[in-house]
Formats: sequence, structure tokens, C-alpha cells
Amino acid sequence: MAIKPQWRTLLSMTFLSLAMAGNVARAEGIPLVTGQQWMASSDAEKKAYLVGIANLIDVERAYAGPTANSNDVAQRFGKGMQGQTLDSVRQGLDSYYAANPTMVQHPVIETLWFQMVVPGLKQNP
Repeated sequence: MAIKPQWRTLLSMTFLSLAMAGNVARAEGIPLVTGQQWMASSDAEKKAYLVGIANLIDVERAYAGPTANSNDVAQRFGKGMQGQTLDSVRQGLDSYYAANPTMVQHPVIETLWFQMVVPGLKQNP
């Protein structure tokens, strides 16, 4: 089964961020961070998670170089999050999970993509 390049990149970023956070986690044992863990985390832990995601996006964009396709996940992620700060993203995720308690089992990276990046892409065409 072939995976679209943008989804492969998003999945890679997710696994890399979790591996860095878990330090010595084995690939088959890497859990996705859900809204439940997000809401139980301190502001500092939430910011650390977001910094990890931002760093992975930066690395991916640098690796792609000037010939990067505008449809690449990293390029779209950056464009969709344009104008956001760590605090605004943290607060946005906090607000989303507080307003949607049935969604706390969903991965944070999925929520970030569909609740912030995709709407941001519509505002920053």
C-alpha cells in the first residue's frame, strides 16, 4: 500500500517527535500523544512538544531545500501555522480539547493539523 508523500512526512514527524520525547523508545512501542496526555501536561511540557514539532518541520523544510513542492506537508504546515506562536498554539489546543472532551483520545498532531493548519491554509492561501 503506497502512502502519499505528505502523509509519510507527517507520520515521520510524529514518530520522530515521540522518539525524541521518549528518549529510548522502541519503534513498535511509541505511543501517539493524545489530547488526554496533552491536558494532563504542564504548560512547559506542552511547549516542549510543540518545539519538537516545529524543529522537525524546520529540518524537513531545510532538507527539501529550495526545490520543495508547495504541497509537501512541511511546507503546508509552515504556511498554515503562519502568524501563530507557541502560546497561541498551546492555548488553541487547550481550548479545543476543553470544548470537545469526546476528542481527547485523538492524537495531538492530528488535532493540530485539522484544527489549526488546515484552517490556517484557508486564511493564508
